[in-house]
Amino acid sequence: MKTDILVIGAGPVGLFTVFEAGILGLKCTLIDNLDKPGGQCAELYPDKPIFDIPGVPYQTAQEHVDALLKQIEPFEYELILNERVESMTKQNDLWEVSTNKGTNIETPNVFIAAGAGSFEPIKPNLECDFSRLEGKKIFYSIKDKTIFKDQKVAIFGGGDSALDWTVELQKIGANVSLIHRRDAFRGAPDTEMNVRKLSDEKKIKLLTPYIIRDIKGDESIDSIKLLNTESKVEIDIDADYILFFYGLNKKLGPINKWKLDLSGNKIQVNTETFETDKEGIFAVGDINTYPGKLNLILSGFHETTLAVQKAFSRVYPGERVPFGYTTSSKKIHEKLGYTKEEKTK
Repeated sequence: MKTDILVIGAGPVGLFTVFEAGILGLKCTLIDNLDKPGGQCAELYPDKPIFDIPGVPYQTAQEHVDALLKQIEPFEYELILNERVESMTKQNDLWEVSTNKGTNIETPNVFIAAGAGSFEPIKPNLECDFSRLEGKKIFYSIKDKTIFKDQKVAIFGGGDSALDWTVELQKIGANVSLIHRRDAFRGAPDTEMNVRKLSDEKKIKLLTPYIIRDIKGDESIDSIKLLNTESKVEIDIDADYILFFYGLNKKLGPINKWKLDLSGNKIQVNTETFETDKEGIFAVGDINTYPGKLNLILSGFHETTLAVQKAFSRVYPGERVPFGYTTSSKKIHEKLGYTKEEKTK
């Protein structure tokens, strides 16, 4: 398989790369190890609000992803999901890229738009095997909150995710128990205050200082055993679902093997083109670092826009990079399928 730009990561910055490349007539192929596009926005916090996209006062993270997917509809691109890039080797001016499932791609340009790398949820260290319930009754993130309506939900954790979802699920009628190892939380003070108010009003159960010791059940959760860390008394509680919000372990994964110039878990880049120390490999979005770097979606949009200019020169050496304003360029309007009829609507 050949492509003009291979994008590793199908989050917001990776998706916007398709738009900027399409404007210049370049084709992208995106690879992501998740089962859907959107990256962290879609996987970890689809219902969280985003307020800092210029011209868009408010969007949920999933709405932002959906808008980006709509924006790139006019352009030809390929999306490969549930695969992870494992290796990259240089052959003349091209990079030969292979995935963990044997997909091979040849490209002059590789854009690493992998966010903060791969994420793995921190799981409780229990003697019992609860893997059979994962993805069915036990979750580490919420994709569809409606499944918890009128259900008994046990939430474990003491950070923002645990507090936020306690409040949110209570709103839709879930019977929520929030369990934490101590009677102090790491989340936003206002949210903690709201949670304690809900507890005082008997709208949720707040169980502290407790830790989980065991989960009983095969196809469903029969009971959860908790240990009071002060009195050492054990109790059993019922739940239809368990949500563990112990945080995430960030890992660079195979990126560590590619011999790029790293600073901690970030990739060093040239801020003129956002190219790494390897010619033809670019790093855009939260995965990169440079003086003054801000981990914002809009920063990633700026970075990939400049990177695509250099990528064009590698696809068409010696040619002038075309430039036009989307407001007035007839060529760009044709690519976007924008007609005079639409102007008058």
